[in-house]
Amino acid sequence: MSDTRIIETEELRVDYTGNMINQVIQGDCLEVMKEIPDKSVDMVLTSPPYDNLRDYNGYTFDFEGIAKEIYRVLKDGGVCVWIVGDATIKFCESFSSFKQALYFKEIGFNLLDTMIYYKQNYAPAYPTLRRYANQFEYMFVFSKGKPKTFNPIQKDKVRNKEEKVAYRQKDGSLIRKTKLKGRETKDASNVWSMPVGFKNLGHPAVFPEKLAEDHILSWSNEGDTILDPMAGSGTTLKMAKKNNRNYIGIEISPEYIDIINKRLNETPDKLL
Repeated sequence: MSDTRIIETEELRVDYTGNMINQVIQGDCLEVMKEIPDKSVDMVLTSPPYDNLRDYNGYTFDFEGIAKEIYRVLKDGGVCVWIVGDATIKFCESFSSFKQALYFKEIGFNLLDTMIYYKQNYAPAYPTLRRYANQFEYMFVFSKGKPKTFNPIQKDKVRNKEEKVAYRQKDGSLIRKTKLKGRETKDASNVWSMPVGFKNLGHPAVFPEKLAEDHILSWSNEGDTILDPMAGSGTTLKMAKKNNRNYIGIEISPEYIDIINKRLNETPDKLL
């Protein structure tokens, strides 16, 4: 069973003692994170409520304050995966995602990778937008210094007796080589194609469990601590627990806390 502990942020009253490991905490993440020691978290994986594209029970968030706290609590070499998109305002994209990425860089993070979450099944665009339907979200991977962990996801490939490869040089020329006995797998690319989960969990934006799991496997090891400061429906926490990582979850909405605790106590047969 996971415990839910409450922080009342108006008077900053903390009604618990001890650490936060493997806990779901109800409260404003900016205030809760202040209770987490410096450099104590190995990885952050979260998707913020960007551009008011969804109704999160009326709650808002202080992006700059949260970003600074994430940097403080991450260990040197730790990674923050920030899954975000943009609203369309007056026929144009809001640019919020890139503004946030630039701010992460400003406070000390390295932009390790700009990954793409490609949605296999997507909603059609509204006719009034006069643009193509959006089929992806950004997954910015920020590191605090040189990343200490990278376990690349492997994809199947056809095994050949001979494998021809080409390496582009600085002057644009190609060096072609032939390798014998090609590998049976290869590292995945930074574009991850996955179906969008439409299972009704009582939360307006649930990303696929496989998406969270693959990030956790990529940027952390067993026994590491994963933080989701805007835990939502608890996908990050569920996948951390499944893969023998510790977790810290923070969520301001009591309704979502109930969803998270239910999911953490499930034994998943298949990923959503």
